[in-house]
Parts: sequence; structure tokens; C-alpha cells
Amino acid sequence: MFSIVLVFCFGVLNFAAHKAVIDSGHPMIAQVPWFFQSLGGRLSLVVEFAMLLGALIMAAAGSAGWAWVYAFYTGLNGLSAWLIFSGRL
Repeated sequence: MFSIVLVFCFGVLNFAAHKAVIDSGHPMIAQVPWFFQSLGGRLSLVVEFAMLLGALIMAAAGSAGWAWVYAFYTGLNGLSAWLIFSGRL
């Protein structure tokens, strides 16, 4: 149960960081492939949801390893968002 709650909390963080980066107007956003720009960049949020759903399903099935993988993914997302917002990228 703890891994499900943990993955869900990481998912909230991922969505917040992802949405903030999309809304930031950073020049790098204009360089993403056309299929991620469809629906105003919201297609990438659908991919984010699919990843969260998959991690939640695997955590519910008892695979704590997927919670660790999703935690690592959340760390990378947080690092990327920080690099973008701090002007280092």
C-alpha cells in the first residue's frame, strides 16, 4: 500500500513539474517533435498519465521495484525542471 501512495505522490509532482515547464514558454519547448505539440502540448501529459498508470498498476501488483524506478524518473524530471527554470538550460 505504501508504494502505491508513494507512486501517486510522485505522479502529482511529475504532473506539476511537467505542466509548469509546458507553460513556461521556454524556447526549448518549440523544438519538441510535432506529435508532442499537438493539443497545445497536452499530448505529452497523456503520455505522463500512461506512465503513472503503469507504475501504479505494477505497484498495486506488489512490484516495489517499479516504485523505485518511478522515483528515479521523478528525480530526473525534477532535475530537468530545475535546470530549465534556473536558466542553466
